[in-house]
Amino acid sequence: MSYHKELAAAKKAASLAARLCQNVQKALLQSDVQSKTDKTPVTVADYGSQALVSFVLQQELHAEFSLVAEEDSKDLRKDGAQEIVERITKLVNDSLTSDGSYNVTLSTEDVLTAIDSGISEGGCQGRHWVLDPIDGTKGFLRGDQYAIALALLDGGKVVLGVLACPNLPLTSLKDAGQHSPNNEVGCLFFAEVGGGTYMQPLDGSSAAKVQVSAVENPEEASFFESYEAAHSMHDLSSLIAQKLGVKAPPVRIDSQAKYGALSRGDGAIYLRFPHKGYREKIWDHAAGCIVVTEAGGVVTDAAGQPLDFSKGKHLDVDTGIIVTNQKLMPLLLNAVKESLKEKAPSS
Repeated sequence: MSYHKELAAAKKAASLAARLCQNVQKALLQSDVQSKTDKTPVTVADYGSQALVSFVLQQELHAEFSLVAEEDSKDLRKDGAQEIVERITKLVNDSLTSDGSYNVTLSTEDVLTAIDSGISEGGCQGRHWVLDPIDGTKGFLRGDQYAIALALLDGGKVVLGVLACPNLPLTSLKDAGQHSPNNEVGCLFFAEVGGGTYMQPLDGSSAAKVQVSAVENPEEASFFESYEAAHSMHDLSSLIAQKLGVKAPPVRIDSQAKYGALSRGDGAIYLRFPHKGYREKIWDHAAGCIVVTEAGGVVTDAAGQPLDFSKGKHLDVDTGIIVTNQKLMPLLLNAVKESLKEKAPSS
């Protein structure tokens, strides 16, 4: 079954949302230092991104659709939120005007309604779009990596995914680090089930097929993990890397940009071990997962089980999520098992 039409709509939606986020981040980074602690810019971009994606999908697909997304408009409908709602509405309309495809001006109510189309619970029946309007809000505020992550589930399986990564260099992180010397940043990764993974610049020029790293020797492998220690247990990751014999220090990046970078072979391993009690959400992994698997990679939980996106908003995974190529996976699973055993309090 082909999802070409849906993929085209998803690419358009994520690209437009990325442009909105770029405009907000640019203004944020030019503002005075005091406002760096102000979370309003990321709030405005988050809601604006979700409204845009929802609107574009509706316009392009002309059909009833279900969207599982991170935000709803509850806080925006409270007293005192009017100014923020107006800012979001202006941003959304400016983005639509600059794109020129849709000759419309949305009211604040239109924008709130678009945001609220993201209240689906997902599940194993039918089709559900899955969106994280800004994945990596802390990276966004710092001026670092973030992603707009959009995927489509059909019968509980991820069938397409798009990752817009506005600050990710077009060349490998191995060469450029996280900040491109020529300022050539902004990548759009996209994948459709059975069709491979492609990357193109966010400005829309031609796409190229990408593949995960072919590294077989763990000593030559580099690994990604979350930038924030609150999001993943760095000490466990470093023990696993040590057992594997990985020599390179970890590359710490915010957001699903890690999945994009991994899909084109910038690194060979991604480890994510959240602190006890945290439940993973499907929008944090759906798009990244298909982008990596269609590029030849493998994504499992710590027990080697594939991720199950059919159970609603949450992913029930064993201990953590590990991503690598097919050759390294057996070695990695072994190192994970040994490390978890070592870390477990002796009974």
